[in-house]
Amino acid sequence: MSDASQPKVELFVKAGSDGQSIGNCPFSQRLFMVLWLKGVTFDVTTVDMKRKPDILKDLAPGAQPPFLLYGSEVKTDTNKIEEFLEENLAPPKYPRLAARNPESNTAGMDVFSKFSAYVKNSNPQANENLEKGLLKALKKLDDYLGSPLPEEIDENSADEVTSSSRPFLDGQELTLADCNLLPKLHIVKVVCLKYRNFTVPQSLTNLWRYLNAAYAREEFSSTCPIDEEIHIAYSSVAKALNFESNNCNPSIHLHPLGPGPGRGGSSLKQRCPDFPHPRHFLQLFQGDPEVFPGRET
Repeated sequence: MSDASQPKVELFVKAGSDGQSIGNCPFSQRLFMVLWLKGVTFDVTTVDMKRKPDILKDLAPGAQPPFLLYGSEVKTDTNKIEEFLEENLAPPKYPRLAARNPESNTAGMDVFSKFSAYVKNSNPQANENLEKGLLKALKKLDDYLGSPLPEEIDENSADEVTSSSRPFLDGQELTLADCNLLPKLHIVKVVCLKYRNFTVPQSLTNLWRYLNAAYAREEFSSTCPIDEEIHIAYSSVAKALNFESNNCNPSIHLHPLGPGPGRGGSSLKQRCPDFPHPRHFLQLFQGDPEVFPGRET
């Protein structure tokens, strides 16, 4: 959607290990998704934090990606950027993305803390309970996705609605709640497979319906970093289970995955919707650099 009266919008996101492609940062992906869903014309610039580019000193001294340039205004706080975009890119010209049901904003909020404890643990004796904790959080999210929302229940109907087949957290369309949760779920999926040979159980059918619906949407799948970037980011965070020090026999075998497909030398600056698509398929912990590697407080 192009409009001469629309201020220039540029999103600065964390660069990957090559200094150009999209890096592992759920906050960056969250805002990338919001802008894409809004339908506004915007640029995306990847920032190589290893080189401390001058643009950081000029636009956002002391800040880390993501940050937003909206006309001449610079915004650096993820939550405030999201609120700013929802307020300034509003109907009737742009869609409203806020969830109608408050519960949708908190659904799955404990998944990432359980995941973090699970992958940072190196004690095999604690592994089973930590995995159960993650599974419990995933099951809770699955239950929410399978429970009907108020608008799915017809009070005038004699038939009782006991389940939901909606694709996303708050209904038929992606909302801000999804933009917050999905990037984290993607990290959980990729890291757990790499470092724990753990996958989301197929029995969680509502959660898989949600993930499959999300990966089918370009706003999500095309903003995901490649798996290898996530592997690199968590290489120093995810702890291998130390069986020798605990004198127990290993019951979990790690199967490292090979590098994911590259992005073919994507340029430093991209404009949606021509951003390169990854080929793979499928609350906030900003103060903990081990939860989101590479993001300092």
